[in-house]
Amino acid sequence: MSIASKPAILNLAGLIDYQPGAIVSRQIIKSDGGNVTLFAFGEGQELSEHTAPFDALVHVLDGETEVKISSKPFLLHAGDAILMPANEPHALKAGSNFKMLLTMIKE
Repeated sequence: MSIASKPAILNLAGLIDYQPGAIVSRQIIKSDGGNVTLFAFGEGQELSEHTAPFDALVHVLDGETEVKISSKPFLLHAGDAILMPANEPHALKAGSNFKMLLTMIKE
């Protein structure tokens, strides 16, 4: 079930809160074609290097993060976005508290 199943203006950053020392997630849309998920990372939290079989778009809503794609680092700030191509290793680390919207396209 998606919270965005009816037309509504969403304050995305306001839909998820930080928890110190944790990564919090909230799914906004889930379908066979893809998923849209909010994440809130506590400072210093990270997702270790992994791959995904689908393209994904990271859009930073608040704070900053370092994203590594195929070992190349990218520093993103609020308002920035980056495409993580399918099957390329990637990792994220929170330089400060940060929130992101992750859009994964499966089809």
